[in-house]
Amino acid sequence: MALDDILFEAEEKMDAAVEHLKTQFKGVRTGRASTGLVDGMRIEVPAYGSTMTLKELGNVGVAEGNTIVIKPFDPSTLKDIERSIIKSEIGINPQSDGKLIRLPVPPLSTERRNKLAAQVKDMAEQQRVAIRNVRRDANKAIETAEKAKTITEDDKKRGQEQAQKLTDDYTGKVDKLLEDKTKDIMTV
Repeated sequence: MALDDILFEAEEKMDAAVEHLKTQFKGVRTGRASTGLVDGMRIEVPAYGSTMTLKELGNVGVAEGNTIVIKPFDPSTLKDIERSIIKSEIGINPQSDGKLIRLPVPPLSTERRNKLAAQVKDMAEQQRVAIRNVRRDANKAIETAEKAKTITEDDKKRGQEQAQKLTDDYTGKVDKLLEDKTKDIMTV
């Protein structure tokens, strides 16, 4: 495999790790109502015989600044959505009127803010580890290519330096995401 291919593949995987972290962070509650809190939630719908995301089952919006409103496309799925929200770990009890589900987002206590901050820190660390694993795999591929004489020793050194630079760039992105999310969580 050519050096450029190895580095391109590594960069794609590192970028995927950062995107995954962004998606995970959307589901972490802050003091404000956000549709990202429930958008990707998986709902078991026995009537349809499958599991679907909340976005596929209804409109999700924010009303009155601190309330998430869910309007199912099919009113028969209301109970399934309600049940899934209760089972999830977002810590909000749904209020249903038979047509809509309202999720009032209460302000976070200091203790809960600290727990959420620790949770996002763990999520970020998992993605840093994933990025370092991609670097390790890229370095192995570079060494294998050098042993197979498909790249020179200079290319090997240059490739390892570029893999390290990619790692530094992407861990920096993870750190920035973590810093922003932590600040968002801790803001009262």
